[in-house]
Amino acid sequence: MIDVPLSVLDLAPVAAGTTPGDALRNTTTLAQRTEALGYRRFWVAEHHNMPAIASSSPAVLLAHIAAHTSTIRVGSGGVMLPNHAPLVVAEQFGTLEALHPGRVDLGIGRAPGTDQGTALALRRTVEGLSAEAFPEELASLIGYFTGQERIVATPGRGDMPAIWLLGSSGFSAQLAGMLGLPFSFAHHFSARNTEPALELYRRHFQPSQWLDRPHAMVAVSAICADTDEHAEWLAGPSALSFLKLRQGRPEPLVSPDEAARYPYTEPERQFVADRRVGQALGSPETVERQLTELIGRTGADELMLTTFVYDIADRVRSFELIAEKVARG
Repeated sequence: MIDVPLSVLDLAPVAAGTTPGDALRNTTTLAQRTEALGYRRFWVAEHHNMPAIASSSPAVLLAHIAAHTSTIRVGSGGVMLPNHAPLVVAEQFGTLEALHPGRVDLGIGRAPGTDQGTALALRRTVEGLSAEAFPEELASLIGYFTGQERIVATPGRGDMPAIWLLGSSGFSAQLAGMLGLPFSFAHHFSARNTEPALELYRRHFQPSQWLDRPHAMVAVSAICADTDEHAEWLAGPSALSFLKLRQGRPEPLVSPDEAARYPYTEPERQFVADRRVGQALGSPETVERQLTELIGRTGADELMLTTFVYDIADRVRSFELIAEKVARG
């Protein structure tokens, strides 16, 4: 049985033939069910210009989710800081923390989470869009919460959520260690970088006012069903969606039947196979083995599961199976 805390990362997937509103309501349903199942956190991720993902405004969505739950921690996985002025993020998440004290996580990423044209439309200037500006903007963001900035963020100052750094490479891992912040690694799309990044994080860790020892969470794609075969079938739409995104042809999530009919070329099949490296996919027994192996390799203090499937019932069922048959209660 898995004996580390389990959490949820959701992207509010938009299925073909449905609306973004449907996707957001499904995400709320999932938050409520995973809270009842005992998951520790429910995070949503910021993405833009992607027809299959409706979680473009984490702060707005989290306000709704927090109001419709009561105990589960809610947070961003993450807010992409290059897209926003630090003051705006401080006020948004200061508001969330003021309304729901002790329940809010602010996960920060340094990538735009979208194409450069969309990032420019969000920020309206090239200033601050480069990775080199990230440490300075992060320091400014923290300063608004702690009162070290000249401008007073209201809410914000005195209403500081738990801040996490997110990453898919070594840069944020090292920075998180140097600042003494908890770190979440995006294993679900950068599996080959996981262990080197976590080693960097732990090696550079300096105790801080927030942590006295490193705390690492690993985000992993997980699809659990009653059988390995059914889980493989459910995984078809997400694999095809990611392929089309990489080909510059993003579209809403198709059904498993439609995904199964897609005429993959051999290079496309190899792309999908590479994408599946490091995922947890199968029956409860298979998923338990895969997650146990991941924890053993990474020493993760927590796991965050993301389940990108076509139907909300299958999404909920995956988390139910993991909570009931994989996790230690």
